[in-house]
Amino acid sequence: MPTYEYECQSCQHRFDRFQSIKEEPVKKCPKCKGKVRRLISAGAGFLFKGSGFYQTDYRSDSYKKKAAAEKTPCPSAKTDGSCASCPKNIKK
Repeated sequence: MPTYEYECQSCQHRFDRFQSIKEEPVKKCPKCKGKVRRLISAGAGFLFKGSGFYQTDYRSDSYKKKAAAEKTPCPSAKTDGSCASCPKNIKK
């Protein structure tokens, strides 16, 4: 359900209402009972975080540093890319 913003035309009091789209707009100010008008607002922005939403876009700094270190070639690597000191003796 959307949140609508209203402003009183008498006392300029601004307030928000969490209403259904089908619900009638508010007509009276809760402060002075004057006539109100519904304001047009930009709404809220969305930021999708968590599993399933572009996980690599929101990685922590420590993860990024470890990933960069893995890309760095091992100084003791042989010309064929293998390294005896690396875990599992993986070719890079």
